[in-house]
Amino acid sequence: MNETLQIINSRRSTRAFSDRSLSSEEKDLIFQAAFRAPTAGNMMLYSIIEVEDQSLKEKLVETCDNQPFIAKSPFVLVFLADYQRWWDYYQISGAQEIARELKKPARKPQVGDLMLACCDALIAAQNAVIAAESLGIHSCYIGDIMENYEIHRDLLNLPQYTFPIAMLCFGFPKHDSIHPELTPRFQPQFIVFKNQYQRLDQEKFRQMYAHLEEKFNKMEPPSTGAKNVGQHNYLRKFTADFSFEMSRSVAAMLKNWSDE
Repeated sequence: MNETLQIINSRRSTRAFSDRSLSSEEKDLIFQAAFRAPTAGNMMLYSIIEVEDQSLKEKLVETCDNQPFIAKSPFVLVFLADYQRWWDYYQISGAQEIARELKKPARKPQVGDLMLACCDALIAAQNAVIAAESLGIHSCYIGDIMENYEIHRDLLNLPQYTFPIAMLCFGFPKHDSIHPELTPRFQPQFIVFKNQYQRLDQEKFRQMYAHLEEKFNKMEPPSTGAKNVGQHNYLRKFTADFSFEMSRSVAAMLKNWSDE
């Protein structure tokens, strides 16, 4: 196995960082890796906000589901799906005017443009993760940045056609936080299909979740009363307060994005 595959296969989320800071050179290498990510039409439909201000990190701890390690990360990046930059450039370059002259429809950024920008931003983020890992710098994705849209919009001064799709906390791990074992993934036969999507039947689900059910059965019975992994996940995550807030927040962002 080559070095790149070893990095990918050994990578895991880290939530405990040492006091060691990243050098400017290390940060630049991570940024350059992000910039070299595949991007739709070479448009780079994303922006990256480096959160340096400690008070801002502390606020993000609270707004991102109370995760204290965010404030202790020496390098925090928010990846934005960003169509605002191109939209502003369209205005400056007279793009709508020439479209009208040519009797072509003029339009504003729509949901499809947002999805494309989200793809660009997440691909760039993962490039940054792998580059950091190759330097011995660990990371953790924070999906909760999609919650509390109105608060994050104001905190980060986000214009209409941007959305914080992911936040990454980087840092050198504390030695006592490094775990050799990796979180198991589902087997390929349940994830990879040929030519068409395949829904799984009860027996396939039994096989797919067998390792998780085994682990669940060794745990103390959860206070929710869940009797299996499906019930446990539904009660703990799918119907958790943060899940409802994320859906509300994304809906508010979509409304703002689509507002004429």
